[in-house]
Amino acid sequence: MALKYNAAREEPVPPSIRQLLRTGHLLLPLCLLCAAALLLAVVTLKGLLDQQLQGAGLWLLGAAVMLILAGLAATLWQLNRQVLGPLVALENSVARLSQGEPGASLPNADTGVFTTMVQDIDSISEELMDLYEDMDSRVARHTTRMAQKTASLKILYDVAATVNQVEDLDELLVRFLRVLKEMVNGLAISARVVQLGGRMRLVGAIGLNDRLQREAELLPLEICQCGMPLSPGDICCEHEGRWCREQLGRTMFTPEEVELISVPLEYHGDVLGQYDIYVERPGVSDREDILELLETVGSHLGVAVAKQLSDENARRLSIYEERNALAHELHDSLAQTLASLRYQVRMMEDSLQQQDRVCQVVAGDLERIRNGVDEAHTELRELLNSFRASIDGRDLSSALGKLVQRFSSETGIATYYQQECTQMKLSSTEEMQMLRIVQEALANTRKHADAHTVRVLLTCRGGLYTLLVEDDGVGFEGAAREGHPGEHIGLSIMEERARRLGGELRIESEVGEGTRVELLYHPQAPRRDIDDKWIKEPPG
Repeated sequence: MALKYNAAREEPVPPSIRQLLRTGHLLLPLCLLCAAALLLAVVTLKGLLDQQLQGAGLWLLGAAVMLILAGLAATLWQLNRQVLGPLVALENSVARLSQGEPGASLPNADTGVFTTMVQDIDSISEELMDLYEDMDSRVARHTTRMAQKTASLKILYDVAATVNQVEDLDELLVRFLRVLKEMVNGLAISARVVQLGGRMRLVGAIGLNDRLQREAELLPLEICQCGMPLSPGDICCEHEGRWCREQLGRTMFTPEEVELISVPLEYHGDVLGQYDIYVERPGVSDREDILELLETVGSHLGVAVAKQLSDENARRLSIYEERNALAHELHDSLAQTLASLRYQVRMMEDSLQQQDRVCQVVAGDLERIRNGVDEAHTELRELLNSFRASIDGRDLSSALGKLVQRFSSETGIATYYQQECTQMKLSSTEEMQMLRIVQEALANTRKHADAHTVRVLLTCRGGLYTLLVEDDGVGFEGAAREGHPGEHIGLSIMEERARRLGGELRIESEVGEGTRVELLYHPQAPRRDIDDKWIKEPPG
């Protein structure tokens, strides 16, 4: 059956009973039946009026006419109730279904003889509803997936663009803290890079307690940060996380509450750093697309970290090669000359010892010359050793430890080295200058201090690097400093290196109280200390 549409609204017009009768060719038979009944009623009425029918026959004819009229009325009423009305309602329901209105069905009480058909249509409607819902959910999932893919491509583009623009490694890693945190809707995130020696250095964090992070950096073993450890090296704790929260007054999560996602910064199989993202359970461990994106971002950033380390190693290697070349030049020129002078002075001394006592004065002067040449030769050899003794891929702390160990073994002086640095970010030039200052201070101690104990201390607090070299030797006064040319030159060299570095050198000494040499250095370069890299979450 065709539906009529309203041209103004483009909506289907529901069919009427007259249209159904006309479409089913039922209108003419019903009209003829009604006309016959009406004609019979007219004939009966006329017979009554003409008194042609009398008695029982008249009443029977009247009763027959009434029964015919009652049957016709009942037929029309039942036809309308059981067929025409449900058919119109059914047609309207089908029309709504065709217009995309799932769930448009009729109650079973109004379906008449079309109950089975209505049930079938209801089943089709439910299936359509399920299909619509499934289609909507699929469209929503695909839309979300497309949005995530778009965001992922944008993130990867930003990573690729930033890798070629940012020169500072810490700035690069800090820039993507918030991006990765929002990607997985994380509670907190931290970034670390691997230092020389294999230690992890904290670069920055969002949403983590900075005090807790600093305490974690000071732990010598992976033991419990709250409560009593069961045994050294175990990470199992005697107390649960909620006990720690009550005792420390901090927010501490248990593994049942928070999931940790580690994003390694890898390059050719080597882990150069790591992002740690804390996500509320259930996390994203079953989201392969998110994990794949995080892995891709980590690999891109790993390339950037490797590039930064490669550039730094190239600069170090260039400096080492220049210093080795200079050491070879000194060895082939000045060292050979001093060795020849030492030999000639010894020969002259042997000759003078065979002469008369008149030459004793000359022999004394010659001995002083020999001592000066020997000292110059020793200093030159130390200089050559210092040129050749590069940091060799170690950090400043390891190089200082090796220097102190060698000094103690060569001099027999009890020398102690202590370092309190957990976060160091110095260039190769800065490390070399600080190492040379300590070398010069130890050389002065060996030559002039007559010390029994030496202590070397390296500390890093709030971005301030402090190097301390102190001994219990003879010491000197301000005026006495001018009386030792070698010591004066050594102190001047240390002061010049400190000025070149941009630091402050403090020298304190008293006769009989030893000497204290302290270097204070705060990098003024674009590098920032860890205290400046904590990103706080906005309130609320």
